[in-house]
Amino acid sequence: MGNKVSIVKCDDYSDVYKCITESLSLIGGLGSVISAGDHVLLKPNVLAARKPEEAVTTHPSIVAAMCELVKEAGGSPIIGDGAGMTHPGATADAFETSGISAVARECGAELVNFQTAGFEEVDVPKALHFPRLFVSKAVIDADVIISLPKLKTHELSYYTGAVKNMFGALPLRTRKEIHLLAKRQLFGEAVVDLYSVVKPHLAVMDGVVGMEGNGPSHGTPVNTGVILASYDCVSLDVVASELIGFDPMVIPTTSAAIERGLGSKDPVIVGTLLDEVKMKYKPSSGGVTSTFPPSITRMFGRYFEMRPKIDTSRCVLCGACAMNCSVHAIGEVGTHLEIDRDKCIMCYCCRELCPEDAVDIDMSLLAKIIISARR
Repeated sequence: MGNKVSIVKCDDYSDVYKCITESLSLIGGLGSVISAGDHVLLKPNVLAARKPEEAVTTHPSIVAAMCELVKEAGGSPIIGDGAGMTHPGATADAFETSGISAVARECGAELVNFQTAGFEEVDVPKALHFPRLFVSKAVIDADVIISLPKLKTHELSYYTGAVKNMFGALPLRTRKEIHLLAKRQLFGEAVVDLYSVVKPHLAVMDGVVGMEGNGPSHGTPVNTGVILASYDCVSLDVVASELIGFDPMVIPTTSAAIERGLGSKDPVIVGTLLDEVKMKYKPSSGGVTSTFPPSITRMFGRYFEMRPKIDTSRCVLCGACAMNCSVHAIGEVGTHLEIDRDKCIMCYCCRELCPEDAVDIDMSLLAKIIISARR
């Protein structure tokens, strides 16, 4: 039954392998989604370079347990994500600080940085906002996708879970464009445009320690003591949001998905009863995206720019940047290479892969101020 959602109590990260195994057995196990030899993409939430105990990112023990379970099921685990827009190299920093790089090394799993692995353009049938999207090649190429979200509040979507977790598959430029929609309903619809073409086969949620208050990155860790699992991300989000005190249909990503026929609003809960684990999370106080009018958010958002720029004094015209640009935004202009600003999706592949370190970052004044304040 695709709309089953399992809830298993899990008070400590040392028990997650046992608890995840139980949660999966309650809905039908990994065997129903993984075949021998499958390349299985594990998509944790690696929003930023934060330590596991800060509850911003999916805990590394969850990722480690899933790697082992995937291998036991005959699959090859691949861990992948793209961190939020803070600075070039943000995803690599986030993998390391969150402990997920260490998990990949210990488990022998491939670790994929979505921002530098390339993107492919895909059609989005019945899209409300984005009829075409660039999506991480790692997501498109995977045989099986498993979402590993963190249970958190969110300033714009109230709650963030299994559906919203796929947001990291988009290049930074598109993420910025979606955030600039500002209104919660429009934001949810745009996230579901993506979800409609990259639906995970399974979701396993880290709710051992969640985040309340000003999530997804500035809230407070809260011991919640649960693992949730479902083959339907929407069903899982319905249960998880209700578990922390929200009306599921108020969550814009959930309501948008259900309106598009992409999930169930009537999940079947198995395992622990919902009433045994329900608690009331403090909601986000809003943040800049919801306390200011959308017109103001869009105006200031446009002034936040961090674009790659080729330093012609160091460039030796080797062409590595152009060869690795997913959108073919780099070409010769006269005697030097130049990046087409209109085509650039800000994945920073050119910067990461340049052997001469000849790609700088051209920042707007607002970007310089924000980046400086975060350091």
